[in-house]
Amino acid sequence: MNLKTFRNLPKSYWIASTSENKYPSLEEDIDVDIAIVGGGMVGISTAYQLRDVGFKIAILEAENIIMSTTAHTTAKLTSQHGLIYDKMKSQMGDKLAQQYASANEMAIHEIKKIANENNIQCDYMSESAFIYTQDDEYIKKIENEVDAAISLGINASYVDSIPFPLPIKAGIRFDNQAQFHPRKFLLPLANIIHNEGISIYEYSRVTEMDEDGDKYILTTSQGKKVRASKVIIASHYPFYNKPSMYYARLYVKRAYIVAIRAKEKYPGGMYINAETPARSLRQVNTDNGELILVVGESHKTGQSQDTNSHYEALIDFAKKIFTVEEVPYRWSTQDCMTLDGIPYIGHFTRDTPNLYIATGFQKWGMTNSIVSSIILKDLILKGESPWEEVYNPSRKTVLASAKNFVVQNVNVATKLIEGKVSNIPDNLDIQQGEAQVVEIQGERIGAFKDDNGKLCFVDTTCTHMGCELNWNSAERSWDCPCHGSRFTYDGKIIQGPAVEPLNFGDDVNTLLKVLKEDF
Repeated sequence: MNLKTFRNLPKSYWIASTSENKYPSLEEDIDVDIAIVGGGMVGISTAYQLRDVGFKIAILEAENIIMSTTAHTTAKLTSQHGLIYDKMKSQMGDKLAQQYASANEMAIHEIKKIANENNIQCDYMSESAFIYTQDDEYIKKIENEVDAAISLGINASYVDSIPFPLPIKAGIRFDNQAQFHPRKFLLPLANIIHNEGISIYEYSRVTEMDEDGDKYILTTSQGKKVRASKVIIASHYPFYNKPSMYYARLYVKRAYIVAIRAKEKYPGGMYINAETPARSLRQVNTDNGELILVVGESHKTGQSQDTNSHYEALIDFAKKIFTVEEVPYRWSTQDCMTLDGIPYIGHFTRDTPNLYIATGFQKWGMTNSIVSSIILKDLILKGESPWEEVYNPSRKTVLASAKNFVVQNVNVATKLIEGKVSNIPDNLDIQQGEAQVVEIQGERIGAFKDDNGKLCFVDTTCTHMGCELNWNSAERSWDCPCHGSRFTYDGKIIQGPAVEPLNFGDDVNTLLKVLKEDF
């Protein structure tokens, strides 16, 4: 059996193993105390934390709740976020490193506490988390990380082996970590808050936000208005940038996951290497036996020539460790990265006391989502949080990342220019299931041929800030190399920050009519 013959589009196990909750779209203008934009883990858990305070709260989700980033995670609950603590102590000081460590250790246990209190069966399992290296360069870094983690109260220890046929040079173990099933946790939680009076609206994408005195006015793609005293932006990448320029302080990376069935029994634990390319392992118990998640192959969104090759590389890695019998699931995920490696959680800017944000989770969104819910609750109810300083979006320590700011924004500018001048095929020779960028009447057009041989055309200019999109062959999507927006082959939004779909329709006559009128 050829394990690399991908007959179906990628699909997340977390989605395949759960049913959907259905909530209505917003069909009338409403007034609320708090509007939460985004129905992922941050939005649902923050509403849960605020549910019994007396606020009128509405969650506005662009598609279905808990179907985007949260449903495409590896679902590891850990305070072990790479080799972060020694770096934080040296660059930010012990105080902020302690805040980060304490917040994420809390989050692991908060999920278990919520699940137990509400009798939610979410496959929560206590596990140890490991970082290992096969590179001499990382031995001292791992030794320093062990010392830093222990100094911050984390149950950490040094190891010189792991239970796989991988000879390692050094490793670190964090005990009392965990893993779970994110949708089995969050779908019941959404049902709980909905039954307690919190409104959840699906297919209600927020496209605009304006101020009206001391209120915010949110407008959905259907033209409905939400008037809110406070707004929490929990949409992964912020849809609203004025006046903070988050698009210049965030960049977006994709990573890939294959879920394999193996002849061997998984030995337990969660593992990730320190060097690149990243390789991460964890196990999932299912009704049909054990799955092993093999994760890695990170790159900036829209900046990979052959996205299927990343799945293939992970399968090759898995075959070095296991006797791989099947690959029943595969999927990819998208993460917002900050300049200094710490999420932005708190007030949107210093001058917006009633506007909040949670973004930039650096691939560690499960614990940081829960941290966000606690920080945002504290800021709204008390005006302060014991962890607000390290996560403050306006923190002064971001200044130390000026070099990264330049690097990431030069990359964006480069991709913007490259997209406008890159080569375009002279003719339209497209196979079924494939796409090309072609030139029609002097304009760049994305052409896709579906499995029935029907052609679909879109304008390949991203509706966010005008970057030219690239084709993602594995997911059959148009991806933005600048800020990470993603669109279906026919132009519908998959992920923001874009709030408008791509232009054009699904037939040549429509395309030519629009070209004639607009160009």
